[in-house]
Amino acid sequence: MSFYEVRPAEKRDAQAIVDVHAAATQAAYAGIVPQELLNAQPVAKRLQQWREAIEFGDPQVYVARLEGKVVGFVAFDRSRDKGTKPTVGEVWAIHVLPEHWGKGAGLALWDAAREGLGDEGCTSVTVWVPLRNERALRFFDLAGFKRELNTARTTPFGDIRIEEMRLKRAVD
Repeated sequence: MSFYEVRPAEKRDAQAIVDVHAAATQAAYAGIVPQELLNAQPVAKRLQQWREAIEFGDPQVYVARLEGKVVGFVAFDRSRDKGTKPTVGEVWAIHVLPEHWGKGAGLALWDAAREGLGDEGCTSVTVWVPLRNERALRFFDLAGFKRELNTARTTPFGDIRIEEMRLKRAVD
């Protein structure tokens, strides 16, 4: 049983989402991405992007709250990968404050995304995960995702490139 309340994000949650995103990224990518790149994330741009996502539902955004405070969020919708069927969903992002890692917030958010994707008619779901983010890979492995070994790619992150891989599982 989760102690976290998960609900659709509201516009007033946008700043908290930006804060969670920044804290989770700082912790998850320490030692993987140079600190100066982690410090250079454009807060105002992210705030506007999350406000628009919440307002227009593209992607759908849910937050996990504990004692009235946003401690995590998930963004999901149809897959952005070219050539995928309309029944394929994607977890675009899932982040939790580091002090809530391993306590059920991520699982509660994943459950909400899975239910939302199912309601949208998706039968499978994918997620792109950096290969060096061992915590995220372990989380998705435990959530039943399987690595698609032939999907490895490099993605720009500031001045560097990150190796990532797509993982996939059934929605049900």
